[in-house]
Amino acid sequence: MIVAGELLLERPGDADRPVELASGYVRIEGEVITEVARCPPPASADLGGPGCLVAPGLVDTHVHLPQFSLIGAHGLPLLEWLEEIVFPAEAQWADAAFAARAAREAAGQLLAHGSTAVCAYSTIHHEATAAAIEQLAAAGLRGVVGMTMSDRAAPDELVDDPARLLDQTADLLDRFPPGERVAAAITPRFAVSCSAELLEGAGRLAAQTPGAAVQTHLSETLDECRAVAAAFGGRGYTQVYADAGLLTPRTLLGHGVWLDPQEQQLIAQAGAVVAHCPTANAFLRAGDMRRDELVASGLRLSLGSDVGAGYERSMVRVARAMIQTASRLGDRYPTPAQAWAQITHAGADAAGLADAGRLAVGAPADLIVAKPTIDWQRGRVDPLARLLFAWDDRWLRTTLCRGAVVYAAA
Repeated sequence: MIVAGELLLERPGDADRPVELASGYVRIEGEVITEVARCPPPASADLGGPGCLVAPGLVDTHVHLPQFSLIGAHGLPLLEWLEEIVFPAEAQWADAAFAARAAREAAGQLLAHGSTAVCAYSTIHHEATAAAIEQLAAAGLRGVVGMTMSDRAAPDELVDDPARLLDQTADLLDRFPPGERVAAAITPRFAVSCSAELLEGAGRLAAQTPGAAVQTHLSETLDECRAVAAAFGGRGYTQVYADAGLLTPRTLLGHGVWLDPQEQQLIAQAGAVVAHCPTANAFLRAGDMRRDELVASGLRLSLGSDVGAGYERSMVRVARAMIQTASRLGDRYPTPAQAWAQITHAGADAAGLADAGRLAVGAPADLIVAKPTIDWQRGRVDPLARLLFAWDDRWLRTTLCRGAVVYAAA
């Protein structure tokens, strides 16, 4: 298969412009990319053509599979939103068949918006999580899915005994081990709803399972930070995770809005990653993450939609929100090229998905083809900026995973 157009390619070693556009084509044989050619786009191609954008599949490093039906529940702060909106919806995943249908629908929406790699949360339900992993794998996605562990501060149907939760997570790690196309992850929901026993058990499980991703939430709102301090004897939120052994180079920490300099250093020294979720932060009025400050501390960042608090399923729009948030704060803000890198190869690297987010020989053939309806290649505006800020989801024509078409616009 030949896919032709303007290729979005990585530029190693260029921090200011880590991606570039180059005319050419990608050759796909079976499930992998076997050739990336820079040349005038051929007149005849299986997909794409002149004026088309050919980009790696997009990477979403923080998303909740049970919450796609909750987009738009506006007006509540985080803890109330969880209690009134999220927890009743997640309780429905006690039915694994229901969970499988919901996960399949979520996968379809992700692919229809160009996301081919995800770091996702399920619910507390063991078999529902297994069903979700199977559905995402069947849809062609790449990534990790975690059974969301809680043993307190949630409805009775969404808490369980720590030992049982850890055993079930260990079982999922055995069934869907690190390195699989879709693997299980170690996922304590957040310190508000986890005892020290559960967090420490999750830390031990992470130490015992090389390569396993760790996911949780951190410092999304001030109320949440105060609740953690009250529950853990005044310890800082980040210190609670560090003491439990949960700060590792494989750890993705959702949000990180309210981190002081000491916490930033603690995370940076551990090599953990903060998954920035700008649209969700705005929706729940959680606050604006000072991205420039975190980058200056040496901390690694990725980007997440955080559906359903996040109301954008398109990672292009989330990347745009990242720039807008940083610009509004007066920070040094990312360039469009950096934003595109963040939702492709840089996001994949941060999330430990090194075989995602790239148009490269030997990489899985996970990519998207878009046909902008504007003249984006000419004029005084950087084409990468033009694409990012004028992005229209209707431009996305095709999504491929492992060389197979998994979404085609009507």
